[in-house]
Parts: sequence; C-alpha cells; structure tokens
Amino acid sequence: MIKVGLLTINDYSNYGNRLQNYALQEVLISLGCSVKTIVQDRISLSEKSNRSTLQKIKNFLIISNKKKIELIKTNIELKIYKKYRKEKIANLKKFTSMFINEESDIISVNKVPQSLIDKYDYFITGSDQVWNPNFGFGNEIDFIEFAPKNKRISYAASFGISVIPDKYIEDYKKRLTNINRISVREEAGAEIVRSLTGKEAIVLVDPTLLIDKNRWIAISTDHIEKPVKKYLLTYMLGDIKKSYKEYINKISKENNLEVVNLASYKDKKRYAICPREFIDYFNSAEIVITNSFHGVVFSILLEKAFIVLSRGNLNSRIDTLLKKFKLEERKFDDIIKQSNPFKINYLHVSEILEKERNKSCSYLKNALGIENKQ
Repeated sequence: MIKVGLLTINDYSNYGNRLQNYALQEVLISLGCSVKTIVQDRISLSEKSNRSTLQKIKNFLIISNKKKIELIKTNIELKIYKKYRKEKIANLKKFTSMFINEESDIISVNKVPQSLIDKYDYFITGSDQVWNPNFGFGNEIDFIEFAPKNKRISYAASFGISVIPDKYIEDYKKRLTNINRISVREEAGAEIVRSLTGKEAIVLVDPTLLIDKNRWIAISTDHIEKPVKKYLLTYMLGDIKKSYKEYINKISKENNLEVVNLASYKDKKRYAICPREFIDYFNSAEIVITNSFHGVVFSILLEKAFIVLSRGNLNSRIDTLLKKFKLEERKFDDIIKQSNPFKINYLHVSEILEKERNKSCSYLKNALGIENKQ
C-alpha cells in the first residue's frame, strides 16, 4: 500500500482548511493509499494571526459605536471574543480528531525526523494557500524540500495572489523547479509557475469538489441554533461594503428570510459552530451570499443559489472556479441586474464536476504511480 503524507496549513480556526484536508485524505484513501496529515508547527504564525484578529475586533467595536467605547467595555468584549474563538478552535480540533488522520510527530523548518521522511512513499502539499508568502507560508516544508525530489507532489496548491513579490522570486523559482509533479488551484497560479520555471502546471479543482454532495450531507449535522424559518446565509471573510449590506437587508426583507451570518463575531451564537454544522447551514439555506472561496465551493456542491461579493485582488481563485463551472453570472454586479437572484441553472454542472473529478484522480494516480502498479 502506498503511504502518503499530506502537508497543508493545519488551520484549526478555518472551515475551508479543515474540509479540504478531509476531502483530499478521503480521495487518496479511495485510491488505495494509506494517508496521514503531517502537522507543521506554526505557533508564531498562529499567535500573529490571533493578535491581528483581536485588533480588528477592537477596531470594529470602537468604530461601530457612535459614542467612544470605554476601555473597560472594549476589554470585556475582547474577553468574550476570546472565549468564542477558543470554543471554535476546540470544535474544529474535535472534527479533526474524528475525521482526519494526523501524524503524531509535529515537524518544523528546523526539525523533520529522517524516520518520517523514510516512512512515506510520497508527500503531497496542498490544497489551500500553502504557497501564499503574504500569509507567511511558502517555506521549505510547504515546498517539501526535506524529502527527495521524486517524493514531492502538489495537489491544487494555491498562491492566493497573482504576482509573487520580488523578494521571494528566487526562492520560489528554485523550490517550484524541484517539485516532481505540480498542480495548482488557479489559472493565476499556473501562470506564476510558468513564468518562474517554464513548467506547465495543471490546474485542478479544490479537493472539496471531489467529494459527492450526498457524502457531505451524510457527515453534516444540525446546529442547535439553526433557524426554524427560512434563511439567507452569509459567509464573509473580512468586512464588506455598505452597498453589499444594504442589498442583503433588501432581499432578506423582500423574501421574509432571516439572516444567518457564519463565522461572524456579530452573530455570536453561530461563531463557534463545527465543520459538520457549517455544511448543514449551507445545505439548508435558501440563498448564500459570500466572498469566500469555500463559500462558493459548498454553494455549488450543494446546488444552492448564491451571490459572490468582490474581495478586490483576492478574487482570482473564485474567478477560476466560476469560469470552470460556467457560473460567472453569480457575481454581485451581474446579479443586481437580474429580476430573480434565487434562480440558478445547475443542469450543466454535474457533467463538469465529473470531468474535473476524473481529471484530478488521473493526475493523482499518475503522480503516485498507481496505474503502473495495477
């Protein structure tokens, strides 16, 4: 049996990260592989991210109040936020322990045991933004530099940006050149690989799209706070423009829909839901409004009406996704010109999904030498 070690961001506060990790594991198991996810020690990055998030919450609390918020009140709110964040991380770790096989040895840039290198036949880095230098990723481990070149594979790895900053170009050129098999998640990523190395990287779908709708529903579960009445679901990364907020309020009122905000501190009772509840919230929504890549992914998988809000230069991965499934008209600027935002045609999507799943499985089989062994 082929032994595969997965390398990803190991983000226990991010739904998309946990679900793509689970999905790639399950696909590889279905191909007959033995799979474990290797955890990289990113403590300093996690602490930096948490401090940044806390500052954003503090800024939100101060700016959103017409009167200046007293320091003591702000600190109380921050303590409440920390409590919910801790609960959220605990729920995502619980999901991980239930559904994802993790390696017991935790590695770091300065510590990768030879025994672990020898243990696996191949290492796969991806999906997610494992090569985004702006987020502190793209180190030696993210490019599998600790392993022999013939063991290095990427699956739908994402840069998350369209242009690599000049100070990283030489490192990225060397690291990309030394990966045996490269696949990326976005067209912009393929262009980066091409411009830096001359290699042609295949563009493959995020692993969450390789799992069948019914299988996702099978592991989902109701959240105790899920509304009884019909609802509009929002899933946003960062704050959004006033015009977007006004539109959300408008269609919710016109259609008598409750507004449910996932992963938003403003909707505290749903801030700490687990990934299984995350899936169910999407599956039960009347319509989804999101600026998140995985928000769009699960809308498509579960065949929901959805609207994509812009996130500026962070939209390349969503643009690739919408183009691939011929759903470009779901962008906000196009939707507001339509009379019925709930109307969406999914008849053509199943055929595209099947084609992309076959393409991805063929890539993995070839990269892992599975076809040759059968």
